[in-house]
Amino acid sequence: MEQLPSESDAVAKVSSIFIYPIKSCRGISVSQASVTPTGFRWDRQWLVVNYKGRAYTQRVEPKLSLVQVELPDEAFIEGWEPSKSSYLVLKAPGMDALKVSLIAPREVSNGISVWEWSGSALDEGADASKWFSDYLGKPSRLVRFNTASETRPVEPEYARGHKIMFSDMYPYMLLSQGSMDALNNVLKEPIPVNRFRPNIFVEGCEPFSEDLWTEIRIDKLTFLGVKLCSRCKVPTINQETGIAGAEPNETLRKIRSDSVLRPTQKQRGKVYFGQNLVFKGSLTGKKGNVLKVGDLVYVLKKVSSTDEAAA
Repeated sequence: MEQLPSESDAVAKVSSIFIYPIKSCRGISVSQASVTPTGFRWDRQWLVVNYKGRAYTQRVEPKLSLVQVELPDEAFIEGWEPSKSSYLVLKAPGMDALKVSLIAPREVSNGISVWEWSGSALDEGADASKWFSDYLGKPSRLVRFNTASETRPVEPEYARGHKIMFSDMYPYMLLSQGSMDALNNVLKEPIPVNRFRPNIFVEGCEPFSEDLWTEIRIDKLTFLGVKLCSRCKVPTINQETGIAGAEPNETLRKIRSDSVLRPTQKQRGKVYFGQNLVFKGSLTGKKGNVLKVGDLVYVLKKVSSTDEAAA
């Protein structure tokens, strides 16, 4: 069996783990999470769509940032399966709590689309539809990714063969405390990490170290860093109020644009913050694939500059 590096070789440790069960709604901070090829278990498994089946996100419905999502504590234990009394619970300003059974529904909705992907999804029914329709003030439905019939590949030029559910492009996004600190040092008003919606938040490394990581091991789990995370308008939305401003994107354009980070590469007019990951495998096989707060991070492979990093 392959040997783990010694603790002294670690470059960082996991300080927080975040799961976002419903795309664009609030995340849950957890002490551990089961790792799957498509992301943490429960992450971006649900999606709010309009009457045409097109995804609602914070880009067009910033009020989604105020929807709190709760799962049973035991849902994050490896191997746990829901019972008839297991629920996803949703809360939002001015709304009664909504309970959505974690047992998969049978009704299927066709014509669901998010970004480049379209297919069918499991429909969570009339109560969930009414709740989101009332909250957003427009016809809405809540759907769940149908793993039995659908697959959604990531961009093949960056990670061929890997798949996701309803996340934007990749199953995992990693960000470091060092990068957050460096950004907050140049912002007039510091912002919390929830603006960037990472899955894995690490501490102990230098700012923007994660830009260079192309293969890392966290405890016994190996991930590939496949593409710098380009940023849309969501980081400008205050996750406590749902109100957008100019920052941090205005500052990111000055210090984290492709013209700054990748001057010899094709310019796309994007800004980058964080590293997209895919799951490569585990030293323990299929069982025991659990990431925990406090796990140590080891860099197995990296590039020498952001100019060489995939983006």
